Amino acid sequence: MNEPASRLSSTFRLIVTGGGTGGHTYPALTAVRALQARLAAEGRTLDVLWIGTPDGLEARVAPAEGIAFTTVATGKIRRSANPLKMISPANVKDMARVPLGVAQARKIVSDFRPDVVLATGGYVAVPAGLAARMCKRPLVLHEQTVRLGLANRKLAGSAARIAVSSESTLPLLPEAVRSVAVVTGNPVRPEVLAGHAEKAVVGLGLAGFDRRLPTLYVTGGAQGAQQINDVIRDALPWLLERANIIHQCGPTNVEALRTTAAGLPQHLTGRYFLTGFVGPELPDVLALADVVVSRSGAGTLAELTALGKPAIFVPLASSAGNEQAHNARHLEEAGAAVALEGEVTAARLQDALGPLLTDPARRAGMAEAARAHGRPDAADRLVDVILSAASSG
Repeated sequence: MNEPASRLSSTFRLIVTGGGTGGHTYPALTAVRALQARLAAEGRTLDVLWIGTPDGLEARVAPAEGIAFTTVATGKIRRSANPLKMISPANVKDMARVPLGVAQARKIVSDFRPDVVLATGGYVAVPAGLAARMCKRPLVLHEQTVRLGLANRKLAGSAARIAVSSESTLPLLPEAVRSVAVVTGNPVRPEVLAGHAEKAVVGLGLAGFDRRLPTLYVTGGAQGAQQINDVIRDALPWLLERANIIHQCGPTNVEALRTTAAGLPQHLTGRYFLTGFVGPELPDVLALADVVVSRSGAGTLAELTALGKPAIFVPLASSAGNEQAHNARHLEEAGAAVALEGEVTAARLQDALGPLLTDPARRAGMAEAARAHGRPDAADRLVDVILSAASSG
């Protein structure tokens, strides 16, 4: 094939593939924005096409950002510790879709002729990643978690570069691909890093907060997390004696928790702000928060470490490959968080949170350890890797 178009033209052509969840979608979107800005500064433009699933988050996010979007047939592998269960009818049916997806992706890649294909994980990335190799286009993988996800493991041997989020991923990579691995970090949306605490106080009407106390932000993700909600409910009066709380509980859980809050002692009610969903005000909420209680998905870790926030993580036990537990332990070992695994009770949460809420020096130490693991420039580093793969492709 001829030289990559990027050497000859002012337009850089990128195929992005990945999605299903925010963990795969938002890093890709942030990288696209950062690449667009870098090229614009050089007087060049970006032509980008996203290959995703019709029902994943990326199907909404990409078109909303003005990114051309297309789909290919995919097969989701339902994992099981029992190899016999892997040969389930659903898995067999889905596996049969993969060759069709690869054929579709090969035509898309061949027609679009990208300078680079960027894959951020999720089962949709496999057909496009394989198609990149068939069409001799440089493939850049980005891994958000400490251990390579299933899709990226399948594609690692085909990659020109593997961008990983953490130094501790490198020894876990197959030896044959370590030479193409680069630590970039996990791209964080720039707006998350630009919040203002006072805006949260005014915007959410937090006049009842006692500003002499630390503020705790509790989140279970967009849908909320029943496990986290229950343990906060059980510890609520104890927590509110020591902190103000912003509790993002998920839209379906608001009423039950409001009933609990109605029974609080009068002097504590103003310190508890309950909401189903936190949207554009998230950066300001994070700026106000002194400690965060949350799940330990890769995107959350990237944001909290970039901001240097002490955290208590309650990993989602059913996450793929138990990745949330690996993520949480990795930061706990560095003194940058506390991981609560297994059965989480109010007593265990109080033991973990107590020292952080009552000792500003302990909070500051954990914040510093978290910041040491943060990579606020991850999107720019990933852009470097993409451009470098194009020029050597």
